[in-house]
Amino acid sequence: MTKFEKISKSIDSFRDEMIDMQIQLCAFPAISPSSGGKGEAKKSEFLLKFLKENGFQDIEVIKAPDLDAPAGFRPNILAYFRGKSSSKTIWIMTHMDVVPPGELSLWKGDPFKAWIKEGKIYGRGVEDNQQDMVASLYALKAFQKEGLKPNFDVGIALVADEETGSKKGIDYVLSHTKTFRKQDLIIVPDAGNEEGTMIEIAEKSILWLKFRTLGSQTHGSTPEKGINSFKAASFLVTELNNLYQIFPAQDPLFEPPISTFEPTKKEPNVPNINTIPGEDIFYMDSRILPNYKVEEAEEKIKEMAKKIEEKFKVKITIEENQKAPAAPPTSINAPVVSVLKKAIKTVYKKEAKPMGIGGGTVAALFRNEGFDAACWAKIDETAHQPNEYCLIDNMIGDSKVFAHIFLQE
Repeated sequence: MTKFEKISKSIDSFRDEMIDMQIQLCAFPAISPSSGGKGEAKKSEFLLKFLKENGFQDIEVIKAPDLDAPAGFRPNILAYFRGKSSSKTIWIMTHMDVVPPGELSLWKGDPFKAWIKEGKIYGRGVEDNQQDMVASLYALKAFQKEGLKPNFDVGIALVADEETGSKKGIDYVLSHTKTFRKQDLIIVPDAGNEEGTMIEIAEKSILWLKFRTLGSQTHGSTPEKGINSFKAASFLVTELNNLYQIFPAQDPLFEPPISTFEPTKKEPNVPNINTIPGEDIFYMDSRILPNYKVEEAEEKIKEMAKKIEEKFKVKITIEENQKAPAAPPTSINAPVVSVLKKAIKTVYKKEAKPMGIGGGTVAALFRNEGFDAACWAKIDETAHQPNEYCLIDNMIGDSKVFAHIFLQE
């Protein structure tokens, strides 16, 4: 029996124990204080006990100050499981915090009392992000049980505040420690697909804008006495569609492979039909390929707004709701991508491929600091939904993927 076969057999033997740990973790509603919760302190105490009892060393708790949390801080845990060599560390970063459950009437049970049904664990946080938190911890517990060492040190990062911006989570850790090294492999199992074939290595830039168009209100029957802000804004929406032609580049790494510029939210203007509105507000969500600078798009958008202002004699203000320039992508040939592909092929018999996404992940914080990081997990993508669930087989399988990586040269 090979080392990997021994470890895989041990992981299978931990199935009930892993389910039980999910249930225990779910009982800690680790919601950010900014979302009405008490933070991750209680959950971190439970996890620290597990780490100390299962062979982890050099455990450090990095406390990000937070006066809104009852503990006065948000905990971030770094721990090592020592391997044969310390020349590099294989990091698995998962987050302890969860989002609020939302409308309770939509749940089939108590979101913080996990339940099992048809091969799934239901509860808030069980997939996002406890599935792969438990998977990574038990992969290493299997090494301890078998008396084996990974080929390199393995680092476990259990962080706070991922759901509300990471300022008190991995962002704080990166700015207050020198823990991570350029040669390290960093895996963030917080994005993926149902097949387990997506290795996320790149993101588009995000630009959310609010457009406020000011005209002059008047009666619907006398449009010549006012300036129709809604009509002007509608022409602006049409003009903004030309951004697709101005920024036409395609990158097959992404799906869709283009930059997108879409009007989304529309605020009410006037409550009645027979009044021409003097003010109109709409929003646009842009996801821009990394080969374009966000500022290039902003300049073109300002030019378009100016054109509409002059044509309709309105005043248009543009406000940034969110601006997040894309981090440098992780190379498709980076070691972290290679080890993931090999492990996924072995465990799930699937050919995984590196991809880019339109949304944002916490891996961008690593990439902005010059570290190669990849996001991967085999998930049904039920995060933030009512009746969030984790497929038990995914939790077991992902644990084996991590174990395979820990054994690679």
